[in-house]
Amino acid sequence: MYPGAIINTRGVCNFNVWSPMAGRMELKIFGDNELRLPMNKVNNNFWTLAVENLHPGDKYFYVIDGNKSRPDPASYFQPEGVHGPSQVIDHNSFKWQDDNWSGATEADAIIYELHIGTFTEQGTFLSAVEKLDQLAELGITAIEIMPVSQFPGKRNWGYDGVYPYAPANAYGTPDEFKTLIQECHLRNIAVILDVVYNHFGPEGNYLNDYGPYFTDKYKTPWGLAINYDEAHSDQVRDYFIGNALYWLKQYHIDGLRLDAIHQIYDFSAAHILSEINKEVKALCHSDGKKRMVIAESDLNDIKVINDYSSDGYSCSSQWSDDFHHALHSFITGERDGYYADFGSAADLKKALESTFVFNGIYSPYRIRKHGNDATNISPEKFIIFTQNHDQVGNRAFGERLSNLISTEALKLSGAVLLLSPYIPLIFMGEEYGETSPFQYFVEHGDPDLIKAVQNGRKQEFASFKWKGEIPDPQSEKTFLNSKLKWDFNSDDNKKRIRKFYKTLISLRKNIPALAHKSKTDMEIQCCNEKKVMTIRRWNGESCVFMIFNLLNEENEYIRNGLEGKWKKIFHSENEEVEHDSYLEEDEKKLTLGKYSVVIFEKEE
Repeated sequence: MYPGAIINTRGVCNFNVWSPMAGRMELKIFGDNELRLPMNKVNNNFWTLAVENLHPGDKYFYVIDGNKSRPDPASYFQPEGVHGPSQVIDHNSFKWQDDNWSGATEADAIIYELHIGTFTEQGTFLSAVEKLDQLAELGITAIEIMPVSQFPGKRNWGYDGVYPYAPANAYGTPDEFKTLIQECHLRNIAVILDVVYNHFGPEGNYLNDYGPYFTDKYKTPWGLAINYDEAHSDQVRDYFIGNALYWLKQYHIDGLRLDAIHQIYDFSAAHILSEINKEVKALCHSDGKKRMVIAESDLNDIKVINDYSSDGYSCSSQWSDDFHHALHSFITGERDGYYADFGSAADLKKALESTFVFNGIYSPYRIRKHGNDATNISPEKFIIFTQNHDQVGNRAFGERLSNLISTEALKLSGAVLLLSPYIPLIFMGEEYGETSPFQYFVEHGDPDLIKAVQNGRKQEFASFKWKGEIPDPQSEKTFLNSKLKWDFNSDDNKKRIRKFYKTLISLRKNIPALAHKSKTDMEIQCCNEKKVMTIRRWNGESCVFMIFNLLNEENEYIRNGLEGKWKKIFHSENEEVEHDSYLEEDEKKLTLGKYSVVIFEKEE
């Protein structure tokens, strides 16, 4: 049965809730005259009731065994927060205007990750709409929204959500979220939603009052694991499969980013991720729209994207941390924590050629072998980044790359990202060198929980050498400090960085060799004592040759084995794209400024 409160055009609302442990279940409806109505138990331990003369906006609780008033586990909206009553929502009342939108895949995606609360000063769904034209003008084709499921308080990263079906009331109403999605589609921007199927937040989590949603069979960093393979797990699995389809159907979401799938424990014959992907593919087949299912995984395991026939989960793509770690450690010099495994130009070269740096080899940080080989898998199956919410926000002070390296180095890192054959993800503000940090913030109500979070943050950084007072996650100041400034129009340096990103995105889209998603049609060399990296990419008759000076000093590129006439089309030290400069056949040396990038296109 489909969970939640489903209202029809005649004002009849069907309430359905799964609770195998309850001896009786009642529906408490708030209004001028509070009603408390007994529910009926039907197949598979669902309690159900059809109520007439209800309206969208009416609020309700379920009462378990006469003494526990609880929100709906599949609440569609929590207007008063995680502890308040659920609200009846009519999903059919929204007038969609995106009929011509056919969905999207990763193949041509330029993804922009954002957090609704800090993306704008107001931090709402509707205020985010005001920035969409700027993203479209930049060349963004998809936004990835950090989790919006209802969380405690008014500020949170979203990974403490406890109502997977309800968009957070701090950001706006369900219709306002739909408005944001529709406005994206009208600008040819896809919407990917970050969803959390590996844990629930600790505050406002009443699921155990209803049934065995959790198991102590496995341990996670966040407490009890979700019950995907023990007794009563069929209905738990249906709850999450239904949630995935709910966002795609009711909100016209184009893709899901599944958080930390390595913390999903399921030893069923059919893994929960496989079942989610099968249902999503069936939906795509039935309505003809394209959709994505993206996995975040630190396993370096191709099983995540392998097809079912190869015993895989069949996700359409996965995040690849190795590119980030290789580039970050090389360009910043950081070697603490997991960066201890990286740091050389050879690591960066391998990340581009083979995707996984650790592809079955020994990891000193993990003190074991890690990963398997992804060399022969198309790069459109992998999403890479120089920054994201984790890699910025899980630093002690939330510093962005713009706070750690020079503008020239920042542009170099962006060039390696955007000129690779992989799917690039840009973290909000990265495209203009935003200097505001992105720090970890919450607003819990339980003093013991607040203290636990504060202490946990300190312990988390034990393997790093960061010194200083860690920003208080509970403080509103930490949240406000993390908001984007959007000040690139008043800052010449930021304006140049944004123009740099926009130009490279345009080149990526319009030059066949750069638009081509292939590792085999690519040749990478590290030369001049690995201070310079060159990448040659081709697609049919289109061919580009790119030179990256990897160091903070002038360098020389010594031409070797590059035949033909090459037209310079981009130089990071020159704000204008060049059309009349060539690398002639007899030109043996090219002087490179520090952290500079030069792109040549071969002439016919």
